[in-house]
Parts: sequence; C-alpha cells; structure tokens
Amino acid sequence: MSKARLNISLDQDLVDFVKVYVRENRTTVADVITQFVLTLKRHAQGESMEIILSDPDFHKAILNVKSTLSDGTAKWHTFEEVFDD
Repeated sequence: MSKARLNISLDQDLVDFVKVYVRENRTTVADVITQFVLTLKRHAQGESMEIILSDPDFHKAILNVKSTLSDGTAKWHTFEEVFDD
C-alpha cells in the first residue's frame, strides 16, 4: 500500500513520551501512529482482534518476542536465509 504524508500536532509531553517509547522498542513514530489508527479503524468497523489476542499461546509468544527484541537476544536472518529455495 502506498504511503501518504500526514502532519499532526501533539502536546509536548506526548511527543517526549513517544520518542522514548520508540527508542526503547526499536520502532518508529510512524509505526506507532499506524498501529493506533489501524486499531481504531478495526474497532470502528467491528473487526475485533480479541479472539487471537485472548489466546494464551499467542499471548505467551508475543511476550517472548517482545522480550527477545528488547534484550537483544533475537537472532536475525537475512531475506535469503528465510526465503531462498
């Protein structure tokens, strides 16, 4: 999907928070905003993610991924390693 530029104004305390959040979580402000708006859209359109999010195994897997990404123990692979025939 193509991207479009959007300029927004936020309170300074929110700007400070999101800058720290993205640095700690190795993501971008654009990704945080995108996920927020996507969640809002799904909720407004009745497309709930509650079923998968409430699955205990999914919850454990997400926590494991977050932990390995946060502590730097995740093993990264090249595109070729993952998708090469």
